[in-house]
Amino acid sequence: MRYAIISDIHANLTAFTAVLDDIEQRGGVKKMWYLGDVVGYGPDPHECIELLRQTNHVSVAGNNDWAAIGKIDISEFNSDAADACHWTAQQLNSEDVDYLENLPLVIQEDDFTLVHGSPREPIWEYLISTGLARENFAYFQTQFCLVGHSHRPLMFSYNESGDCSSSQFLPNIKLALGRNRLIINPGAVGQPRDGNPQASYAIYDSEVRQVRLYRVPYDIHSTQDRMVECGLPMRLVARLSRGV
Repeated sequence: MRYAIISDIHANLTAFTAVLDDIEQRGGVKKMWYLGDVVGYGPDPHECIELLRQTNHVSVAGNNDWAAIGKIDISEFNSDAADACHWTAQQLNSEDVDYLENLPLVIQEDDFTLVHGSPREPIWEYLISTGLARENFAYFQTQFCLVGHSHRPLMFSYNESGDCSSSQFLPNIKLALGRNRLIINPGAVGQPRDGNPQASYAIYDSEVRQVRLYRVPYDIHSTQDRMVECGLPMRLVARLSRGV
């Protein structure tokens, strides 16, 4: 079976649609594993929730998902993120709110644990260092864990000797799942931050036990034009072009 691993759409409908089209062109998947933050920053929060709900998927909650419905405090958000959050909240209908309200923090699928930030702190913690990753392997029981939140494709490996290492998760390289425990981040669909502005996602093939990352070009200017029309912060608009 094939599963799409997707995270951080961030209300970027153009990028999300491009990724769904790319998945179909690659033969489709049985199910989508979504790692949170369908809203926040971008211009189409309602449309992205609506499209996500049309897919066969499971999803965990992201910090922007819960912030948009007042479920967590946004005092730790920077001013741009806070402004976008307030705007996003005004775009959601009651069904959108119900959907976001009922998202769980953690889901287990097969031998994978799904969270947004980290197994230890599913909403807030960014796993961007080997040291943090090493500590987090104690917080999930499955062999593998899938995370988002940092918007960077990364992989952390923990072997039987207790050694932890990290590496970039690069496109089109077949990541074979072996004996080591892994934490895998597929990057972001709607707001990449690894210097590559193309949308990022992965596909897991359970029959051959491999995960592959894919990058998908999309019409960034179209999303930026929509953000300007909506009055979203210009720094959020500009960063899409740079992938930062």
